[in-house]
Amino acid sequence: MKQIGRKRRHKSIARKVRGVESQPRLVVFRSKKHIYAQVINDSLGKVVVSASTLSKEFSAKGGSASGGKGRETKPTNQDAAKEIGKMISEKAKSLGVKTVSFDRGGYKYHGRVKKLAEGAREGGLKF
Repeated sequence: MKQIGRKRRHKSIARKVRGVESQPRLVVFRSKKHIYAQVINDSLGKVVVSASTLSKEFSAKGGSASGGKGRETKPTNQDAAKEIGKMISEKAKSLGVKTVSFDRGGYKYHGRVKKLAEGAREGGLKF
């Protein structure tokens, strides 16, 4: 039932928030262990840039959503989400995208979703 409600809310949000070439849509998806972010141009129907906790760039930075090499270095999922926000903003800025429409994917704006948005803002994206 939770997934059905979330998908219904996401459809409602996606109808209102459209990503165009000048201002694409930043979409968030979260699972129990990982978080994913994509910048989408809806007018072309293409993903401009994406980042996730499963990506090679994230693990090359020493990040791990499910744990580090020891108890002392274990990052939290919120820390990982903030890093993903910074990564996606860097990638988007390198392609010339400065402003985005934030699509929270039907999730509440708190926890990992909020941290991802804060990380993207710190990286220089404007919502």
